Amino acid sequence: MNTLNLDDYRQDARGNLIPIKNIRPIDLMRDELVQELVAKAHACAEQLQAFKQKALDDIAAFVQLSADRYDIKIGGRKGNITLHSFDGKYRVLLAVQDRLIFDEGLQAAKKLIDECIEEWTSQSRNEVRVLINAAFDADNEGNISTARVLGLRRLQIEDAKWQMAMDALADSLMVVTSKSFVRVYVRQENQEYKLLNLDIAKV
Repeated sequence: MNTLNLDDYRQDARGNLIPIKNIRPIDLMRDELVQELVAKAHACAEQLQAFKQKALDDIAAFVQLSADRYDIKIGGRKGNITLHSFDGKYRVLLAVQDRLIFDEGLQAAKKLIDECIEEWTSQSRNEVRVLINAAFDADNEGNISTARVLGLRRLQIEDAKWQMAMDALADSLMVVTSKSFVRVYVRQENQEYKLLNLDIAKV
């Protein structure tokens, strides 16, 4: 019984094993180029991941070292931190970005807001109604924009029920995930700081 030698075959996009002798040379060259570039991209991605983790650890250690001067222990999640080199040429920024959602309390806030709208019969309030309805519109995945909803809090409305609704909005907001980003900046001749791009698409 003959054993299939996989070295003599290449798997195509549909999962079929194709004899290498039946594949055009240009297709084999293309495949080799892509495989080589992907391997190098994986290596770069691993280096970036290692750099990010090392940078996060080093910054956290430095912040604690700085706090140790005052016998303070820093625990829990850290916020945004900016570090500068002594000559001011370089800036390292640790940015923490939270993903916010609303819990079930959002429904209570929306009910209070709806009651406010019903009580306001003046025609001058029509713009507010449109703004509010747009704020609570969900996207294709059923998610409501936290930015648009929280934008309602900037409206200068002194109505007591409206203020209660705004308090309900604040209370219903919760952080579900946090992402940390390390950004490195270099000062230019015009004294502006320029981001050092670590994104291959922007280099």
